[in-house]
This record gives sequence, structure tokens and C-alpha cells, in this order.
Amino acid sequence: MQQFWDFVPLLAFMVAYFTTDIFTATAVLMAAVTVQVALYWALGRTIGRELKLTFWASMIFGGLTLFFRNQEFLQWKPTIVNWAMAGGLIASQFIGKANFLKRMLGAQIKAPDEVWRTLNFGWAAGFTFSGLLNLWVAYNFSLDFWVTYKVIGGLGLTLLYLALTFVYLHRCGLLEEMIEEQDLNSAAPQKTDSVDGLNEPSRD
Repeated sequence: MQQFWDFVPLLAFMVAYFTTDIFTATAVLMAAVTVQVALYWALGRTIGRELKLTFWASMIFGGLTLFFRNQEFLQWKPTIVNWAMAGGLIASQFIGKANFLKRMLGAQIKAPDEVWRTLNFGWAAGFTFSGLLNLWVAYNFSLDFWVTYKVIGGLGLTLLYLALTFVYLHRCGLLEEMIEEQDLNSAAPQKTDSVDGLNEPSRD
């Protein structure tokens, strides 16, 4: 469900662009991301680092786009966000006791450090590639194509990286271990009141 709400501002941006223009769509994107963050805050939900980064990047590069009436600022935003995330993943490998992915998913996936290191650098490489691909599309295709790519292509790349992650975990035998652990937890007897306790007479 959270992934759906994260996708809503991009969908609103694309609809606004194809019905108005890039500058109106930019304002819609900024407003949608602001509403998203406000709703998360009002509902007491955690505002993750990725959403914070997306919010501030949208405000800064969207604001520059509207002020200078130049969409190139907005076209650079996905690249800056992707490269910032890649830099954060790489830095986390050398700062602290565990990299970012292990800190985020370590409770759900039990894996050795070399697996977390591979996943961490793999996602960093993926974000770096996404940033480069965004610039290539922005400067070699029409604005219509770039807007479509920004919404559909970005989601497609994320799904591809997730699929590659699952394939890697499967080859390491970790998915099977997760399933077995979940089966054991679901089969464990639930704590219930003792029969003696249930049969005790009322003391009212």
C-alpha cells in the first residue's frame, strides 16, 4: 500500500503534464509530494529517508524549474536523487557496524555479511545506472517521452532490481530459509490459558 501512495505524486505529475504543460505539472508534483509528507506526519507514520530526499529534491529542483522557466532542472532531479541514494549506500558500507540494507532488512532476512555487501553495492550500482539512464533519455528524446519514462520507466527499473534481488537470494538459498522459518513460526503452538486456570471457580 505504501508503494502505491509513493507512486501517486508521479502519476499526478504525468496526468497534469499531458493535460496542461510541464510547469503546471511541476507545481502539481510539488503539491502532491507536500500533501503526501503532511499525511504521513498527521497519521503518525514514519517518513523514510527516501521520501525526505524526494520531498526536498522536488522542492528545490521544482522551484528552480518554475523560477527560471526551464524544465532541465526538473529533468536532473531523478538523477540527483538516484546518485544521492547510491552514495548513501556506498558510504554506509564503511560507516557503522552494518550497511544500510542490513540495518533496514536484517530483521526479516538472515544473511551473512558478504551477501549484504553484494546487495548493497548491487543496489548502489543500480541507482547509479538509473541516474545515467535518466540523463540519456532527457537529452536524447522528447519531453513527452521523458515524462513517460520518468513515471513508467523508473517504476520498471525498481521492479527489475527487486526481481534480481530475489533471484540472488534464491541462489544463495536464503529465500528457502525464510519460508521454512515462517512455517515453523506459524506451526508453533500459541500460548493459551491452562486448563486448570479455565476451570477455577469464580472468586467474585
